[in-house]
Amino acid sequence: MNTPQAALEPLDAPLVIGRTTLRSRLLVGTGKYATNELMRDALALSGTDCVTVAVRRVNLRAGEPSLLDFIDRSRYAILPNTAGCYDAKTAIRTAELSRELLGSQWVKLEVLGDPRTLLPDPIGTLEAARELVAQGFDVLAYCSDDPRMGVRLAELGVASVMPAGSPIGSGQGVLNPNAIRILLELIDKPVIVDAGVGTASDVAAAMELGVAGVLLNSAVALAREPLRMAAAMRDACRAGRNAFLAGRIERRLYANASSPLEGVVGSRS
Repeated sequence: MNTPQAALEPLDAPLVIGRTTLRSRLLVGTGKYATNELMRDALALSGTDCVTVAVRRVNLRAGEPSLLDFIDRSRYAILPNTAGCYDAKTAIRTAELSRELLGSQWVKLEVLGDPRTLLPDPIGTLEAARELVAQGFDVLAYCSDDPRMGVRLAELGVASVMPAGSPIGSGQGVLNPNAIRILLELIDKPVIVDAGVGTASDVAAAMELGVAGVLLNSAVALAREPLRMAAAMRDACRAGRNAFLAGRIERRLYANASSPLEGVVGSRS
């Protein structure tokens, strides 16, 4: 006999990004953890099946210790990213390296403007996205929350548009939800909120907007208790997704009684 929870499961489709299908809508990074063992355990508790790896910051030399040794590739899809790249040329070269070393068909594209703000550079991002799409990559493009930028990337053929909720590692949550709503209306690519979430309520709020998923790292890795936060993020992602699918009630200025008064003796007509 199906339980109510089991009955809900078929109501949501898996997350499809290009040629990759994911069960979880929470994508988790691998940086900033105190130890690789802590990272491994946090990933397991998060429920994710996709982890991001900064190719330029990982030791990929055979026979030497690497955080990749702590990632079960039979359990997780590894999404290489071009973190730390400040121009299109370097980002393209990093993506090509990730394909050669990891056999990856996809890449999270980051072209940053400067090391202080870590804001995405729009011109460099468009340039790199155009080239990588032409090379056959499934490109997940990190960008600002400007809807028109998202449209331009979608027109180039990226697999996913990834607007920042707020600056990387800031923990401010989604600062401009209306921009995300507009972007969702304008494109038919998966929109994944990337960067800036700080706690579980930020993830739930993002998912309730109707985005396809959320990518995070610092909010778990730098939490006082990363393992507990990883579990919280897992539950928040599921709750936010189910709330979006369920459809919230209309916001009203005045009260609306839960129990209708029609037919009640003494009620005002």
